[in-house]
Amino acid sequence: MPSALLKDRALITVSGPDAEHFLQNILTTDLDTLGNGEAKPGALLAPQGKILFDFLISRAGENAFRIECRADVSDDFIRRLMLYKLRAKVEIAKSEQALVTVAWGKESIASESDSTALADKRFGDGGVTRVYAGTGDTGDIGAWQTLRIAHGIAESGTDYSLGDAFPHDVLLDEMGGVGFKKGCYVGQEVVSRMQHRGTARRRVLIVEAKLPLPATGTELTVGGRPVGTLGSSATVTGLAIARIDRVKAALDAGQPILAGDIPVTLTIPIWAKFSFPQETAGAEEA
Repeated sequence: MPSALLKDRALITVSGPDAEHFLQNILTTDLDTLGNGEAKPGALLAPQGKILFDFLISRAGENAFRIECRADVSDDFIRRLMLYKLRAKVEIAKSEQALVTVAWGKESIASESDSTALADKRFGDGGVTRVYAGTGDTGDIGAWQTLRIAHGIAESGTDYSLGDAFPHDVLLDEMGGVGFKKGCYVGQEVVSRMQHRGTARRRVLIVEAKLPLPATGTELTVGGRPVGTLGSSATVTGLAIARIDRVKAALDAGQPILAGDIPVTLTIPIWAKFSFPQETAGAEEA
């Protein structure tokens, strides 16, 4: 089955008698719903509600959790966790030689007894598996990028900058990355208010074009007015975080949406529950 070695990922282990309580009180993910063999998305937020670190989290045995994150920010992530540790009975450590392999398709690349094979729940039951004891084979990173884009799965670094996006912006609220029924966590008040008021206007959309898309970071515009920013791309398809009210207004008016000077179409990921707003009167507001 197709697979790819993700060389830009790191693994952090949080273990000890207080590990679950400690993480449940600071992360967006509801650990009460995290089953064995699953890797769920989540974030550690600033008090103002924006994402400081995004990750996948899984259980790693009794009183232990494994956090997969970007390698280039892993040390900063650990320092931030240590700030919240206080007197909690937890140990926080990074695996220096971790291998993160992702595979997809109908078959499994690991036996059922292999505890390192985890279902990537961002894809629902889509057959995407993450393995933390891979062979080191490089695989097809381009095919993985295409698959991730096709499913509307945004990641920091390529699709948005840390400290610049709310969980709703990158659909963490729709893929099980935010626990709305659990207690408080860092940034919870802002995220809950956005959820209950339905005020999320920036969302991840899938971008399609007839010509190769321009570079990551290119503005999406309508009539010269910005409506979003292009993230990662795979030739003629990509991801963008865009103002859905402004996109809807452009669609209703029949105005072209451009990435640089290339006409594009924007669609909602097929699995997402949100929709374009019915009323777009506020689309012209800042």
